[in-house]
Amino acid sequence: MTLHDLSQAIRGKLIVSCQAGEGDAFRDSGLIARFAIAAIAGGAAAIRADGPADIRAIRALTRVPVIGIEKVQQEDGARLITPSFESAKALVEAGADMVALDCTLRGQRSGALERIPEIRRKLHVPVLADVADVDQAVAAAGAGADFVLSTLRGYTEETNHAQDFDSEFIAELSRGANVPVIAEGRIFSPEQARSAIASGAFAVVVGSAITRPTEITRRFVAAIQNEWSRRNAMSTAIGIDMGGTQTKWGLVSSGGGLLSENTTPTPAKAGSRALLEHLKGVAQGAISKAAEIGREPSIIGVATAGWVEAPTGRVAYAIDNLPGWTGARLAEEIADATGLPVAAENDANALAIAEKHFGAAKSLHDFVCLTLGTGLGGGCYIGGNLNRGAHYFANAIGHIPLVPGGLPCSCGLRGCLEVYVNSAALVRYAGDSAASAADVIAAANAGEQKATNAIRILASHLAHGLAFVVALLDPEALILGGGLVENNEALVTALRGELAELVSPWKERDLIVMPSKLGYYGGVLGAAALAFERETNSKSSNSRVTSCDF
Repeated sequence: MTLHDLSQAIRGKLIVSCQAGEGDAFRDSGLIARFAIAAIAGGAAAIRADGPADIRAIRALTRVPVIGIEKVQQEDGARLITPSFESAKALVEAGADMVALDCTLRGQRSGALERIPEIRRKLHVPVLADVADVDQAVAAAGAGADFVLSTLRGYTEETNHAQDFDSEFIAELSRGANVPVIAEGRIFSPEQARSAIASGAFAVVVGSAITRPTEITRRFVAAIQNEWSRRNAMSTAIGIDMGGTQTKWGLVSSGGGLLSENTTPTPAKAGSRALLEHLKGVAQGAISKAAEIGREPSIIGVATAGWVEAPTGRVAYAIDNLPGWTGARLAEEIADATGLPVAAENDANALAIAEKHFGAAKSLHDFVCLTLGTGLGGGCYIGGNLNRGAHYFANAIGHIPLVPGGLPCSCGLRGCLEVYVNSAALVRYAGDSAASAADVIAAANAGEQKATNAIRILASHLAHGLAFVVALLDPEALILGGGLVENNEALVTALRGELAELVSPWKERDLIVMPSKLGYYGGVLGAAALAFERETNSKSSNSRVTSCDF
């Protein structure tokens, strides 16, 4: 199709983004294609899809225009949209009619502006520029982009304050760019889509509000829980979970209800001061959101990578994934900025706290919670209490020495368990034939032997590390969370089998090995649970706090 034909096809129309991320129950190309067909039946004029496999599946069922993207994880752990000419070529060969790429400052540093004319010249397809501000839109249009999209507004370090759809930004883009503007990002209602067109948008892209049942369900659940907690006088905490790539936050009722939530990029490499300002901004944004829905948070909980002195909220130690983070007084600074008390904790410990208060460990006294993703974190309860250790460095399960002189670890040592059981390891075991761990898991679920073997290899390494933990602590349960566990029952099953061969006695322990059910915002729930614990302890010491119903 020509640019003119494509423009006519989408002018004033709805484009539906059909994507499912790592761990999503619908992470299957055939299911994504079915979502696309359902969207087209409802009147969608075009589809936006991620990766050649999904595009091929969609193209096999329909001839409507397809915008192709490929999200590729970079060395810093973040993903970049269509970061190379080769990725664009693969999308077009799979059937994409248009290609979108990241044209934010981060994308520009990877050569996005030079890639635009190359794609147009060699692949003969229109190029769409995903941007976060007007200057980026002007630069992309100047480089030859045929359309600009507001996709990445709120997802860059410079714009992470923008957490809601802003029709005025669409108007600014329309005035500033000399190419058509397509509105995309945080559009959850027909009224917002209408306001985008009213503000000058050429077309509108909607994704999560149409094609992600989990997110749609969360919004209904949050609305119900918010009203229930308001009517039943439950207190509210802000939970913040700052990881090396994303910072998740939410408003949580003392009954464990997630009333509102969001995610924003973490400026991981920007240094301590930038991270503290980032967290302050997130906390202040959460306070504003609470006011919008009629809630008044009484306390803030923060979960962070690194080890934390629980009484003071100071980061006792952090590895180079967060440069300069060691020594940061995050609880003190956030409290000064917001006027609310703040409790802080290591992120893996926070997930264990969440399991204890809101998850599978409510009735357990001794359990180990693991987070498997880009790294391996651990949180342990012993005798009903979280084990933090004499120096707050306990539960560093990912840094158990597994292979003498083995692969280098982010901690500076070699052979740590983490480097043999993280996402990168799973891709490595699959022979680097998959772009991500999610691809390996999806392939294993589809019955591909190579992917299944990769999961078994990872499970074997994990079992050898956890055998030490089981022998030392004799827990009632091992609870597994994180991206590597979602939609990956094969890993849990293989781990049980491997442990049975390594731990003695085994049968007599009746050890539970199970996946966490807390989901993507488990760390946020943990940070909030930590806050409620602190609030309850303060109340028992006759301090002035808001009551909670633990």
